[in-house]
Amino acid sequence: MSDWFKRAVVYQVYPKSFQDGNGDGMGDLRGVISRLDYIRQLGADVIWLNPIYEHSGVDGGYDIRDYRRIAPEFGTMEDFEELLERAHERGIRIIMDLVVNHTSTEHVWFQESRRDKTNDKRHFYVWREGFEGGEPNRLRSVFSGSAWKRDEATGEYYLHMFADDQADLNWHEPRVREGVYEMMRWWLDKGIDGFRMDVINMVGKPENVLLSDGGPGGDVCNGPTEHEYLREMNHKVLSRYDIMTVGETGGVTTADALRYASLDGSELDMVFQFEHMGVDDEIGPDGALTKWSTARLDLVKLKRILARWQNDLHGKAWNSLYWSNHDQPRVVSRFGCDADEASRVRSAKMLGACLHMMQGTPYIYQGEELGMTNYPFAAIEESRDVEAINAYGELVLERGTFSPEHMMACIRRKGRDNARTPMQWTAGRNAGFTTGTPWMAVNPNFERINAEAQASDPDSVLSFYKRLIALRRELPVVTDGDFALLMEDDAQVFAYIRNDGKTRLKAVCNFSGEEAALEGEAVSCGERLLGNYPDEGDADRLRAWECRIELERA
Repeated sequence: MSDWFKRAVVYQVYPKSFQDGNGDGMGDLRGVISRLDYIRQLGADVIWLNPIYEHSGVDGGYDIRDYRRIAPEFGTMEDFEELLERAHERGIRIIMDLVVNHTSTEHVWFQESRRDKTNDKRHFYVWREGFEGGEPNRLRSVFSGSAWKRDEATGEYYLHMFADDQADLNWHEPRVREGVYEMMRWWLDKGIDGFRMDVINMVGKPENVLLSDGGPGGDVCNGPTEHEYLREMNHKVLSRYDIMTVGETGGVTTADALRYASLDGSELDMVFQFEHMGVDDEIGPDGALTKWSTARLDLVKLKRILARWQNDLHGKAWNSLYWSNHDQPRVVSRFGCDADEASRVRSAKMLGACLHMMQGTPYIYQGEELGMTNYPFAAIEESRDVEAINAYGELVLERGTFSPEHMMACIRRKGRDNARTPMQWTAGRNAGFTTGTPWMAVNPNFERINAEAQASDPDSVLSFYKRLIALRRELPVVTDGDFALLMEDDAQVFAYIRNDGKTRLKAVCNFSGEEAALEGEAVSCGERLLGNYPDEGDADRLRAWECRIELERA
């Protein structure tokens, strides 16, 4: 099979917040069609669409009711087919979100499964008897609370690793797997170009963690049958099409990734790992590790994690590169600085340069190329995210672990809604997102941060991203070279060298608002290809949030 995905740049579209095409306040497929030229001009050649399937409205489309229907708010199947055709005309591929760890409880499979214990589809989901009048065990949902919900029809509990309305499929049932593969082939035969696979390393859940023994449960990820099922999927579906696949795989190590994303092509092309997304997590008041924190970036930890992924996978598996997505806050607010305009622009450019010169397929989340920022949420009532709302209910209202003020500070820093505010296209009404009332409030800074203003500004974040993507395509060393981390223990500077035997490419980035000293090979000595200051500056120092990309030819 071809390996075009190694040279691709992916642009992630969260359709609900991207562009409204009919004035109802919600983004849709007509809106995406209208912005294809923008994505092409940016330089991205793959679009990852978040779920557009018919759903039950609980978790942003990840609660699918029908895999073969388009949700009415996004349009029609004809709209999707037109999007696919027009994207392909522009040399843009489309990959879909594959959500098959769970379905909505409104899915016809679950409606049959819950009917009675002898139903033909009872084993399509994970059902267990209670233990001593309560849940089967103490397994917890990712979205807070128990992972089990009692169903009145039969008195048994079904598993939901996310919201109550998202029942986990039982992948140990062969008919479930065959039903999923049939659905995947149906979409691929329409001409889509691959899948991003939601929490795919949860499908091979170990049976022992689901037992009805009242115990603690256990880790549902990376179970003993996981690779068997993915190899089966690859054999029956993936290997028969020229496509790209990326698996969302929480909790994986580089050793795990060597199996999931081996270059032998037996499973997936790459995985999303989250180790680098936990560098600003911390131990909460209850002694447990939590994402709900206001901790700042530990750069030394971040560098070591990313360097390990670069080196351990080189020549054996393939990396995906990302700072942001629909489940993460805006990176410029998280790892950069949005306190003033100069710092926002410089740190947004620096973060892009640091990521895009590594080995792997880069993913740009909508608005990242503009340096869009987190939203100033004041109260939980402004949130639309089930994860944040449930966490607030548990940590503030039930346990009293956090004060309302502290929890809102955590949500402003780490909440998923930060990524889901409408795309900022213009300085006009509703940032050009909709002529109606937007489903979610537009960030109030849209008048100074928007695509229209940046398109005509050669010094904008958008213009920088265009040059960055073009540079990536011009230099084979970015795709093929090895990786060497420089100044490993420095708390300000992230610097590395890429080398393919013909070319040495150096990226040097200051992750702070203070001047930073350079040492050894990090000192500037080659041809400067790109930077975020108009002049080259001192060879042995970096200014606030400065980045430099340099080239040395053998």
